[in-house]
Amino acid sequence: MVEFTHLNLEVSKLTEKRYRKICKWFNKHKFTLGILKFSYGILPYIVAISYFILLILLLIYNDIFSVVFLKALLVPLGTFILVTALRQILNFKRPYELLDIKPLIKKSTKGHSFPSRHTASAFIIAMTFLYVNQSSGIIFLIFSVMIGLSRFLTGVHFLRDVLIGALISIIIGSIFLFII
Repeated sequence: MVEFTHLNLEVSKLTEKRYRKICKWFNKHKFTLGILKFSYGILPYIVAISYFILLILLLIYNDIFSVVFLKALLVPLGTFILVTALRQILNFKRPYELLDIKPLIKKSTKGHSFPSRHTASAFIIAMTFLYVNQSSGIIFLIFSVMIGLSRFLTGVHFLRDVLIGALISIIIGSIFLFII
């Protein structure tokens, strides 16, 4: 047990050191920091608004009970509920709670780090766009990657939070949008 604790401490120190390097790099490259802040703060709103516009357009051009509209509505909703429940049950701490780091973006939320809900939401919306229109789906997948990376690079989520959030949405989207 002592060996494991020692190993955990060493990994923590390595992570803190790596994160400080990331912060230093972004603070030195202001344009890139601006892109990171855009990806963190503005891009999720663009994705969410686009999703609601997609739902409205699907309602205009389809019946409310059409398979396309119901999948576009219910699959992201179910994914959001699942990820929210997982975060509540697991209640993993955030990097700035466990490590001696200050996030690049002002954030003080405690716990609920795993999985990243922003990343999961962005990816399931991207999968929905992919289901409806392949070209827009690819664009939204790129946005999702940017959102996920911004959550990790700003220090508000661990890499595992972002990867699992994306993976959950990709699996659920693949099964419920494309297979079933």
